[in-house]
Amino acid sequence: MNSSNRKNHWENIYQTKKLSDVSWYQPIPETSLTFFKQFEVPKQAKIIDVGGGDSFLVEHLLDLGYQNISVLDISETAIERVKQRLGDLAEKVTWINEDVSVLKPTQKYDLWHDRAAFHFLTNQNDISNYIESAYESLNPHGILILGTFSESGPKKCSGIEIKQYSREELVETFDAFFENIDGINVDHSTPFDTIQNFTFCSFRKR
Repeated sequence: MNSSNRKNHWENIYQTKKLSDVSWYQPIPETSLTFFKQFEVPKQAKIIDVGGGDSFLVEHLLDLGYQNISVLDISETAIERVKQRLGDLAEKVTWINEDVSVLKPTQKYDLWHDRAAFHFLTNQNDISNYIESAYESLNPHGILILGTFSESGPKKCSGIEIKQYSREELVETFDAFFENIDGINVDHSTPFDTIQNFTFCSFRKR
């Protein structure tokens, strides 16, 4: 799926489905927040949430006092939805409407977070571009937090195929640019009473 088709797909998803009608709905992003605590991420740290869509992570980070948050998503509709939900607080966030697979970094971050965007990239060129963008976007020794469907998780999501990853496969995929710190498997309960197994890994920029 090329970038244009990918954008059209996600605009349609967010235009036709309610917030709680998608499998990734998660009012409290416990696993992501645990990584923030683990690394004692400073409140002044520059953070980018990749594929943030209309997730609730940005609310929780703002509530915790984080001051330099960027949210990137391919869907303009998703971004507008979360901005409306945040109200005046949306002005405290930098919004980036872009496909991460063709992202040309223009600033540096201390932490790159991605829960369930990377695994939608199945073309090797898109995967390589993503990794290079993450590397170029992070400051020296910056942290990368990544969540994907595990080898025990779904093979498709929102009608399109994804790429499953074990911890070992994620480590191998990012090894040239990032040193693995930790890795866990987590079960996510969907609004449809099903379970999706995720692989979460944390890395430090080499």
